Amino acid sequence: MSIEMKEGLVKRIEDALDSVRPYLLADGGDVKLHELTDDMVVRLELLGSCQSCPMSAMTFKAGLEESIRRAVPEVTKVEAVPVSEIA
Repeated sequence: MSIEMKEGLVKRIEDALDSVRPYLLADGGDVKLHELTDDMVVRLELLGSCQSCPMSAMTFKAGLEESIRRAVPEVTKVEAVPVSEIA
């Protein structure tokens, strides 16, 4: 994948996250794009209250993943980065 293509995909992913971000921020949380792999896996880092919220799995699946898949159908998978991997 070319750098230009990857940058375009990252921009579309960021735009999708921005559409959901106000709801996360309202509850003291946020999300950060950690990585877009060459095999089109999006890895997201949940921040703030989203890290420990009991509803984070539902928010992740119904909000974040759905927004990304709608905006960037090329994505094969959306996954959360485990807190243990975040340096």
